[in-house]
Amino acid sequence: MIHEDIQLYLDQAEEDMSKVIHHLQIEMAKIRAGKANTAVLDGVKVDYYGNPMPLNQIAGLSTSDARTMVIQPWEKSMLQPIEKAIISANLGLTPSNDGTVIRIHVPPLTEERRRELVKRTRNEGETAKVAVRNIRREANEVIKKLQKDGVPEDMVKEGEMRVQKLTDKQIVCIDELLMVKEKDIMTV
Repeated sequence: MIHEDIQLYLDQAEEDMSKVIHHLQIEMAKIRAGKANTAVLDGVKVDYYGNPMPLNQIAGLSTSDARTMVIQPWEKSMLQPIEKAIISANLGLTPSNDGTVIRIHVPPLTEERRRELVKRTRNEGETAKVAVRNIRREANEVIKKLQKDGVPEDMVKEGEMRVQKLTDKQIVCIDELLMVKEKDIMTV
């Protein structure tokens, strides 16, 4: 049986670590692997009558084949601003406008570009691992303080052990995500 205060901090640490994993998944989706994926456009903001709006709120995004993304604006007047926003987002993608839709042809990746993307993926993974370790440190500090408030030492040790197990589980999850993404990037 674990002390209820310790369980509270364990639950909070688990929730925070899950958020880190979720954020990592979102960031990895933005890293293109040579295939058309509209997730790379998630960070693109378009000037919509003076207000920056996410691209997916002013246009429909889809993929017509493995190498082509199609952007269908809700208003034709938004074709130019959308094109400009994609170019200024510096994603390495060139939009082409046919008057009704914008098509983006995703070029195949060169070996050098693939290695850069793997490096970026590893950096994202390392950032996530650091965040998970910081959550572990904070949880352990709070649990140790509980001992001064009268929680038995064996329960504090059990709490620290559970925090470590949780951390190890999340690090393995991050490594698996990295492995899958690297394989995806390096597959020609």
